[in-house]
Amino acid sequence: MPNTKIEITDLTKVFFKRSERVEALKDISLEIEDGEFVCILGPSGCGKTTLLRILADLETPSTGSFQIHPSSPDRPLQSMVFQERGVIPWMTVEENVAFGLKMRNVPRKISKERTQYYLEKVGLEKFAKLYPKELSGGMKQRVSIARAFANDPEILLMDEPFAALDEQNKFILQEELLNIWQETKKTVLFITHSIDEAMLLSDRILLMSAQPGQIVKEKNIKLPRPRTMEDVRSNEELAHEFVDIWQHLQTEVQGSRAK
Repeated sequence: MPNTKIEITDLTKVFFKRSERVEALKDISLEIEDGEFVCILGPSGCGKTTLLRILADLETPSTGSFQIHPSSPDRPLQSMVFQERGVIPWMTVEENVAFGLKMRNVPRKISKERTQYYLEKVGLEKFAKLYPKELSGGMKQRVSIARAFANDPEILLMDEPFAALDEQNKFILQEELLNIWQETKKTVLFITHSIDEAMLLSDRILLMSAQPGQIVKEKNIKLPRPRTMEDVRSNEELAHEFVDIWQHLQTEVQGSRAK
């Protein structure tokens, strides 16, 4: 496909723990288009995070391959936003956001402009000189999101970035993430356990089986953007999709317990 940004082919990952062989992922084949926002849903332990770690070059596949198609040789291939512990404690907010740019030796003037831009986007410009220990959990995640976008990667990998937050902060950050994504049209692969969150954020939802993780179904979310959680919850078609996804997750969880 001419607009394919991420291409995964027959990817399998096996871990060996003492004498035990654990197949985390099995025969994953997937294409994600440039600018697409894709969410992955699946039961705990199905290999969602392992897949993201492979795309981030933090793990290597056992068999199969993947390719991220670059649009510019000057941009990093990926940035990853974790659920927590994503900020560097001895750096200020401003230094954290600028970290990736500094590592790439981006000219200081450009780095400063881009850092300031994304600090304003996530509402942290007044907190630029503070350290992480002085921030709430929601503010730390804002730092992580600002740093990821400021680094201008080809793709953005997000591993349940809002899971530890209260509902109010979660809704605020979901809205901020969507606003920035609408501007940048960054290719995003986002892990979540929340069906509502996946429907709010994504163009497409990938459903995974219990271990070994396989992509067994996908859902295209056709609700027009910009969309709100109220739009998601009041949409009759998405209500049916919610039930279908919920039943899939319940079936996979029950099946994994029976093994």
